[in-house]
Amino acid sequence: MKTIAKLTLALLIAFAPMGCDQGGKGAPAGGGASSAKAESATIKIGEYASLTGPTATFGQSSHKGLELAINEVNAAGGVLGKKIELITEDDQSKPEEARTAVLKLIRQDEVVAVLGEMASSRSLAAAPEAQRAKVPMISPGSTNPQVTRVGDYIFRVCFIDPFQGGTMARFAVEDLKATKAAVLVDVKNDYSVGLAEFFVKKFQDLGGTILAQESYTEGDTDFRAQLTKIRELKPEVMFIPGYYTEVGLIAQQARELGIDVPLLGGDAWDSPVTLEIGKDAVNNSYFSNHYSADDPDPTVQDFIKKFEQTYGETAGADGSKKKPDAMAVLGYDAGKLIADAIKRAGSADPAAIRDAIAATKGFPGVTGSITINAERNAEKPIVILKIEDQQIKFVKRIEP
Repeated sequence: MKTIAKLTLALLIAFAPMGCDQGGKGAPAGGGASSAKAESATIKIGEYASLTGPTATFGQSSHKGLELAINEVNAAGGVLGKKIELITEDDQSKPEEARTAVLKLIRQDEVVAVLGEMASSRSLAAAPEAQRAKVPMISPGSTNPQVTRVGDYIFRVCFIDPFQGGTMARFAVEDLKATKAAVLVDVKNDYSVGLAEFFVKKFQDLGGTILAQESYTEGDTDFRAQLTKIRELKPEVMFIPGYYTEVGLIAQQARELGIDVPLLGGDAWDSPVTLEIGKDAVNNSYFSNHYSADDPDPTVQDFIKKFEQTYGETAGADGSKKKPDAMAVLGYDAGKLIADAIKRAGSADPAAIRDAIAATKGFPGVTGSITINAERNAEKPIVILKIEDQQIKFVKRIEP
């Protein structure tokens, strides 16, 4: 019965009347019904996130950050004299559910903007629907370059993979003095494939040699065959651009096989689960990220204080206190930026909001100053963190 009900809902959404503002034939950009939306008691913002499923910590953290931002905006009086109403859908960490969620938010809830997703594969699944309906979408954390190439209504508040992958390759060569690397990539994950590509290119451009590029897919639990091949080639670093569950398992098995070189990764490592699964095996690892909780900047420390006052402090598997992760910060920045864009637009019309987002320059986010460039990507700094003694420590900040 559950399956039938779900199918029925999907069909209802798929064939629901588009409304003259949702990209219907002959509709003006931004929607003729936007005036009706502007007259509603609240300004509706949609969110789709992985609140459950294999990457649930991403969605849960970003949702808390976004919710905190919207609550602060509303407590200060809202925007345009109205409260922002946040409508959230769980995409269960599945691309097909992400698309269904965005269709529901646009067609049934008539939101004026959509925020989501952290994972590039899910953003890529949903973005065409937002673009088709001419409803602006901001991804808090999808770093694959293809996401914003879907269309001129699609934005992000995070850096992109050419910068992230290139930064980690440069760090490996210049800071760790590595000349030989191996890569282990999730071949069915757009984020992982893209990040690996940019790491490999920059590493080779800097004179390094890629000894091996082995693969796996999300959900795998045994990586010993790939790791055994890599061990025989004796790399000086191993780049693993995957999500936290597999990263923890790979680290455990790599150390068991005697691979003791530094492990490198991207922002998808930023989850308490990386340490919970990887334990001591993830020590001597480095990953790029959007912020460091150790940053003494008052903006960062003020965010951490407000987050912990709202949601409480989080304890890790070892009982130590954990700071909010980067997904929470990115969700917060996305929420504050969309509220600011609506205010600058002076209207809840989706087209006007789109133009205001595109005009964003020097927005003061917790993750740094955010400027939206011509490709609708955020230009902002990146940080490199090290896992040492089961603690995540700041290494360096790199400006774009």
